[in-house]
Amino acid sequence: MKVINSVTEMQRTADELRAYGRKIGFVPTMGYLHDGHLSLVDEARKRADVVVMSVFVNPTQFAPTEDLTTYPRDIGRDLKLAEDRGVDIVFNPADKEMYPDEEFAFVEVERVSRLLEGEFRPTHFRGVASVVAKLFNIVKPHFAVFGQKDAQQAFVVRKMVRDLNFDVSIVVAPIVREEDGLAMSSRNVYLSETDRREATVLYRSLILARGLVREGTTDLVAVRSEMLKLISSGSKGKIDYIGFVNPETFERIEEIGKLDKALALLAVRFGKTRLIDNMYLEASRREI
Repeated sequence: MKVINSVTEMQRTADELRAYGRKIGFVPTMGYLHDGHLSLVDEARKRADVVVMSVFVNPTQFAPTEDLTTYPRDIGRDLKLAEDRGVDIVFNPADKEMYPDEEFAFVEVERVSRLLEGEFRPTHFRGVASVVAKLFNIVKPHFAVFGQKDAQQAFVVRKMVRDLNFDVSIVVAPIVREEDGLAMSSRNVYLSETDRREATVLYRSLILARGLVREGTTDLVAVRSEMLKLISSGSKGKIDYIGFVNPETFERIEEIGKLDKALALLAVRFGKTRLIDNMYLEASRREI
């Protein structure tokens, strides 16, 4: 496995791979790898001749009050896990390599960046879209793999790719969960023993929502109310949001209506740790 720290070297390597007809699959990460990240590598490996992973904690997607300085990092462990899983190249640039000037251009995806996560983290998706655009221009992949756990992020990236005519396909891989249902996240390491136990209520609330919709409930306001009750009774978690969107447009919805499915998303704080999760809710279409 090759480790590249320079933007120009990564671009030159990508150009050489493309010249030889090699298909490049890309897995962007912020490191502190877990099985969720590694499942994205597996997905890329199925389709690519060469798998490139980036490990870069992007400062522009963190607000000043967020956990940039304390975000978990262990590049030695990351490199070993990446190599063992079959990554061919790790792109691991320094902040100055990615942002050499104090002022720089941003990419902003309108509307969807202001919903849900965007309401609580107003500059987050601007930072995400900008760094992903930069990485696409550096790694030059044929396709990139993102995780469904960050469903809104994946939608933002897909819209950016479509609207700005990037020549790259986006693959979204399923959420990987712990045995008790908690979605895998690098931030799970922050959780205290009590918070870790209580955090499973996120998955249970989503399962509850899925069950209600399968049984014929179409009123998502009522579904949200039941999810709130479960989370409030089963934990001390502070709810930032529970929302429902049309997965094709990411527009908020309060009724399933004629949709075959909706996407439920939530963010809850346990102590100082903020966790997100989501699940598709498929409407029952049984004839009476």
